[in-house]
Amino acid sequence: MRWQQLFADLQAEFDEVAAREERAELPSRSRAETSAVRLAERLGGAVGGRVSLRCRGAGEIAGRLEEAGTDWALLADDAGREVLVALPAVVVASGLVRSTAVTGPSTRVRAALDLRWALRGLARDRSAVAVVLDDGALLTGTVDRVGADFVELAEHAPDEFRRPGAVRSVRAVALAAVAVVRTLSPGAA
Repeated sequence: MRWQQLFADLQAEFDEVAAREERAELPSRSRAETSAVRLAERLGGAVGGRVSLRCRGAGEIAGRLEEAGTDWALLADDAGREVLVALPAVVVASGLVRSTAVTGPSTRVRAALDLRWALRGLARDRSAVAVVLDDGALLTGTVDRVGADFVELAEHAPDEFRRPGAVRSVRAVALAAVAVVRTLSPGAA
């Protein structure tokens, strides 16, 4: 009987020491896990909610977060327009919730859904867009094509469709300079 009590006491002491060690390392483990979270994943937890993103060159962009990719976020602004935000241009994000998007193993498919992929969708749709660069410059037109590190924009007035006579010039814009791409309706400025 004494041996069983001794073993029970030793087991209780061991359990208490193990619990104390686990409590002591929990904050550092939590910090280590948090240090691996990227902004896109952090934003991913807020999909469906209202967020505000302060961007270099574009200022405050607010709206309902529709989707978050590896290096972009898609918002619907108060006017119902889609706003594609390049995450490298984001300097402050607010409206985040406590949760973070679940991160899984990085796959080739997920990695391919980057800003270039989103811009190629705009090129396919032939959508008129306003492109805000990280220096604040504003370009309007239609995305013609997207390369490895650039987007080609056929510049025309926002109230015109992309027609040969309406195109003023074609510019290749470095993807690194793109802050925000807002869809426009022809006839809207």
